[in-house]
Amino acid sequence: MSASHAEPLPEAARVVLRRRIEWIDTDAAGIYHWTTAFRLLEAAEAALHTALGIEDRTFGAMPRISVSVDFRRPLRFNDPVEVDLAVGSLGRSSIVYTLAIHGPDGLAVAGEVTACFVDKATLRAVTWPEELRDRLAGGGLQEDAG
Repeated sequence: MSASHAEPLPEAARVVLRRRIEWIDTDAAGIYHWTTAFRLLEAAEAALHTALGIEDRTFGAMPRISVSVDFRRPLRFNDPVEVDLAVGSLGRSSIVYTLAIHGPDGLAVAGEVTACFVDKATLRAVTWPEELRDRLAGGGLQEDAG
């Protein structure tokens, strides 16, 4: 089953991080650099997998295969942000995350990231183990321990 043919996941794993835009995240104009969105996404992914108790099996085994992000509003130094990352769908070996980053004026970043679960030794795509699939598909809202 490919990601595009995956069934909806009504209780999919999700995490919401609350952070601030740091000075280091901004460019010379004082607006956040586009790479900040990807750093926040990866922080949310780490928090999600850690909360689900699967990080030892998934980190180093999920290369990105597609990223699509729309930048809708600027964010500035010290702006509070809410990073919402959810499992949108699971394929045989793929995962699609949905990303939304909200700032003081509303939605600033929206996008999707697709990764592929691989065998760490061969780096070849492998089917999701049922335990991992169950946690990602049915994990619901997880707490951010950070």
